Amino acid sequence: MSSAVTAAELNSQQPALNVLAQPLQECGCQPITGWYRDGYCRTDGADLGRHTVCCVVNERFLSYTRAQGNDLSTPLPQYGFPGLKPGDHWCVCAGRWLEAYEDGMAPPVRLEACEQSALEVIPLELLRENAVAGA
Repeated sequence: MSSAVTAAELNSQQPALNVLAQPLQECGCQPITGWYRDGYCRTDGADLGRHTVCCVVNERFLSYTRAQGNDLSTPLPQYGFPGLKPGDHWCVCAGRWLEAYEDGMAPPVRLEACEQSALEVIPLELLRENAVAGA
């Protein structure tokens, strides 16, 4: 029996921090979100999109991301994905959120549930500007 631990297991065992340098809070489980599909916007080196920004999606963002080629509102039952609707919480790629911000289409974020590594792509001031309290 091997005692080797995979990188994903190691990352899932380490406590993640949010952009406020506090313990990362859950983003959402209805539907289940996150790179690990555990409700948290945590990431690892295999996550090229960096799904680290916890958003409260709205119709504007859903339309925007659909126009960019990533339809998040259409259900994909073969993958257990019910499709998102306004008000759902979802871990969004940091680069896509920043792109949406620059185009005036960024959805609100939950700072407590955005992983700290999002700050490598998005300045904290922009996230704070779009933060919702306790959503």
